[in-house]
Parts: sequence; structure tokens; C-alpha cells
Amino acid sequence: MLKKVYLCGSKFLIFHRIKLDTDINYLLAAAQLLGSLALLMFGMKTMSDALQKMAGPQLRHVLGAMTSNRFTGMLTGVGVTAAVQSSTATTVMTVSFVSAGLLTLGQAISVIMGANIGTTLTAWIMSAGFAFNITAAVYPAFFAGIILIYSKRRRTLGDFIFGLAFMLLGLGTLRQTGVDMRLGENETLLQFFSQFDPDSISTTLIFLLIGSVLTMCVQSSAAVMAITMILCSSGALPIWQGIALVMGENIGTTITSNIVAFSAGTQARRAAFAHLFFNLFGVVWVLLLFRPFVNMVCAIAGYDTMLDKATTDPNVFAANAAKLSFVLATFHTCFNIVNTALLIGFIPQIERLVCRVIRPKTEDEEEDTRLRYIYGGLMKTPEISVLQAQKETVLFATRIHRMYGMVRQLLTLSDAENVDDKEFTQLYTRIQKYEDISDHMEIEIAHYLEQVSDARLSDETKGKIRQMMRQISELESIGDACYGMARTILRKQQSHKAFAADEAQGLEQLLNTTDSALAQMERVMEGRREEVNAEETFRLENDINALRDRLKRENVQAINERRHDYATGTLFADLVGECEHLADYIVNVVEAKLAITPAQ
Repeated sequence: MLKKVYLCGSKFLIFHRIKLDTDINYLLAAAQLLGSLALLMFGMKTMSDALQKMAGPQLRHVLGAMTSNRFTGMLTGVGVTAAVQSSTATTVMTVSFVSAGLLTLGQAISVIMGANIGTTLTAWIMSAGFAFNITAAVYPAFFAGIILIYSKRRRTLGDFIFGLAFMLLGLGTLRQTGVDMRLGENETLLQFFSQFDPDSISTTLIFLLIGSVLTMCVQSSAAVMAITMILCSSGALPIWQGIALVMGENIGTTITSNIVAFSAGTQARRAAFAHLFFNLFGVVWVLLLFRPFVNMVCAIAGYDTMLDKATTDPNVFAANAAKLSFVLATFHTCFNIVNTALLIGFIPQIERLVCRVIRPKTEDEEEDTRLRYIYGGLMKTPEISVLQAQKETVLFATRIHRMYGMVRQLLTLSDAENVDDKEFTQLYTRIQKYEDISDHMEIEIAHYLEQVSDARLSDETKGKIRQMMRQISELESIGDACYGMARTILRKQQSHKAFAADEAQGLEQLLNTTDSALAQMERVMEGRREEVNAEETFRLENDINALRDRLKRENVQAINERRHDYATGTLFADLVGECEHLADYIVNVVEAKLAITPAQ
């Protein structure tokens, strides 16, 4: 009896030990799977960031120059996305350029179509990683990358090679993890997937929804594609459900650009919505032709959909299943190429549709004082962020020039014989509001640039950030000078003082020259540094200084000759002095833009 109890107890312990070991193995495999996905995502992000850092300014110029028609725009999207290995980066960049006014909506739609084709290169790289053992090439790449990283001149190239090595290591580890887990022999997993009828449209829709939600959650279609390839290659997931997941990834990946554009301008939201419409349209027509289209893709990839695991030689079945990663990559490519071919001729109609769906905001553009180009979002890179800050700085200058125009209008009202006190007060209040706006914009842009500077930046980008920091500081000083002039005009109006005709004429000449200097400052800030110079700004500053000296002399002479009292002379001198300060700040802004040191 004791012997039987002992044997039963031993079997019980052995059974639970085996079960415990199995559970531990699955936990370790799951941890390895998640870690491999993390390596893959980190490697792709590092690669993308390094490539954008190396070619960031060139990418901006390429996107601006190569989108003259829908076909070149589409090819540009293909090339840029294939280069930076991220359709999300290209799409977010395109949305930012539309928001900044560098691309039209039609151009942006063509670039986004190309980005959808360019991103299929990632699927082909991943399918190669699942078909071959590529980890042998990883360790020399790590060695070469670390050497370049410690070399200052080649550091960005080292980052790219390091990212590539991480991506290949992640792919190789994913492949081996999928083999070790033997997902195709896991009864629980097989039973779960067998519950879904592969011939049912509801099954396709369920897996399409799963793919969309997963991609939205992890913000990486590449990670979900890797999981899909593991499940399909192991034989656990039928190809029909795998392709439905890939279709869902195409919808889920559009959420990033829509998140980025949510708080942006109308055109940016339209470009993001066009991306969503493009992928949704593709999913709809594929669902209508699902079986014929998938069969065509399988035939192209050489995959036999009719082989049955139970009746087929294991080696033949395994060789056929090994092609599944290529089937998924082929489907991804065919889907996006055919979808682009169907829609590229209808870009004007798509543009009209998205304009009808996304209506412009109704508030007065002049009174819309919020930041327009800087907004919260995901997946932004330093190059894109610097571009947004540059556009916001130009807008800052435009609003300051508008504020100066209000000051001139306030002076005209104060010189009127019958001053409308209500109109005068309303205009003065608007100037006060713009003073608050200038303070707010300086702080917000500076805070944004500080956040950008926390990233690893190229020397050129660091220099641009330093220049913009100086520009926004000087622009805020121009706002202070304008507000100082408004306060002086308010004192003039309250004291009922009036300038003599010759003094008013001289002051008007000074104000006109200052206005020309502000307009020239805007032109310099909007242009590329290679295409503008500071000569006109320096000439206008000399004219302002000469006018200032003459008006000051005439003012002192008028006081001495008792042509007006000392209080009136003080008001006049204060306005002339503020114009002088304003001109100095204008020169500082132009010098900062053109990277001219004050000593020069």
C-alpha cells in the first residue's frame, strides 16, 4: 500500500514538474519574443532617426522640389520612405510641410501614396530575415558601428549601422523564437484559430479589426507585421487571417498622422484624413475581391494554398510554409501598388472630398493668435521640429509687424481733431493683447526648442536652434518697443499734446522707413539663408539713424526756441528713441537668421 502511494506521489510530482517546466519555457519564450520585438522597433527607429539626421535638410528640399506633379510626388514618397525606412516619418513630415505651407494638399496626397509603396520595403527586409539566418552578419555590424559612433565625424553613420544591426538581431531572434516555440504544434493556439471559419467574411473582418487595434496600440506596423509572419510561418495562423491582419495594419498605421494633425491646421488635418481614406478605400476593394486577389498573390510568391498538413509530406509542407513571409510581403506590395494605380488619377477628386469633410475653422485668421505650426504629436524628428519652429518664428515676425501697424494707426487716431475715445481705447487694448501674445510666443517657442535640443542633433541643427533662440528674443524686444510707443501715444492723447507739422512729417518719414525695415526683416526670415542678405537691412538702419539724429536736433532746437513745450518735446523724443531701438532689434534678428556675429 505504501509502495502504491509512493509511486502515485512520484507520478504526481513528475507531472507537475513537467507542467511547471513547460510553463517556465513558454514564459521565457514569450519574454524573448517581446524583447525581440523591442529590439526590432528600436533598431528601425534608430535607423530612421540617423538617416533623417544625415539627410534632413536635403529631404525637405527634395519634398519641395520633386512634387511638381502627382507622379513625381508619388515617386518622391516612395524614395524618401524607402530611404528612412518609416512611412510614418514620411507621412508626419508631409503633414508638417502642409501645415507649414511648403506643400499643397494635392502634392501631399501624392507623396503619401508613394509612402505607402515605399514602406513595403520593410516587409521584404523582414521576410528575408525570417527566411534566412542573418544574425551572423550582426556582430561585425555592431563592431563597425561602435567604432564609427566614437568618431565624431561619422557618428550618425555609426548610429545607422547600429540601428541596422539591432533590427537584424531582432529579426533573427524573432525567427529563432518562433521555431523554438513550435507554435504550429501548440494545440491550444491551433484550437483557438480553428474556431474561425477561413471562408467567412466575418472572420476576415475580425482579424482586420485586430490588426488595426494592435497597430494603433504599438504605433508600429512593422512590429505587428513581424508577429503576423511568425504566426503564419510556424503554421499556426492560416494565410487568409494573416493577410487580414496585414490589411488591418494599413488602417492602424494611419492613426499616427491623424493624431499628429489633430491639433494642427486645417490643411494638415486634411492631408492626414486623405491618408486614412486612401488605405480604407484599398481595404474595401480587396475585401470585395479577397479570395481571387489573395490567390493571385500566392501564385506570384509560389505558395500552394491547397496543401494540407495531414496529407502532405512534412518536408514539402514545411518548405511551402517557409514561403508565407514572402506571401505577406508580396501582398503588402501588390495591395499598395494597385491601390495607388487606382487612385492616383483621382487626386483632385480626393482633395475635394477631404476639403468637404474637414471644414476650415471660422475664426478670423488675423485674430487667431495661437501657435500655428508647433503642435503636440508623435513620431516627430528634430529636423521636422526645427522646420516647424522656423515657420512659427516667421509667423511671430508677421504678428509683430501687424502690431507695429496698429501702433501707427493709434498715432493717426491721436492726431485726429475729433478723437474717437472708444475706437482709440479698443485699438490700444488690441496692442496690449499683442504684447501678451509676443511674450507667450517667445516662451512657447523657446520651450519647444529646448525640448528639441534634448535630442541628439547634428551641429547644423544645433546652430539653427541657437539662431532661432536669438531671433525670438529680439522679436519679443520689438514687441516691447511697439508697446512702449503705444504707451507714449496714450500719454500724448491724454495730455492733448500735438506735434508741429514739420515734426509730424519727419516722424512719419521715420515710421515709414522703420516699416520698410520690418518688411525686409520678414523677407529675410522667409527666405533661405543662401538666397538673402543683410545689405538692405543695414542700409535702412543707416537711414533710420540719420533720420533719428536729424529729428533729435530739430526737437532740441524747437524746445530752445519755445516752438513747443518740454513735455511735447519729451513725447516726440520718446517715439523717435523707440524707433531707434526697434531698428536695432531688427538688425539683430537679421544677423541671427544669417548667422552674422554682431562684430561683423
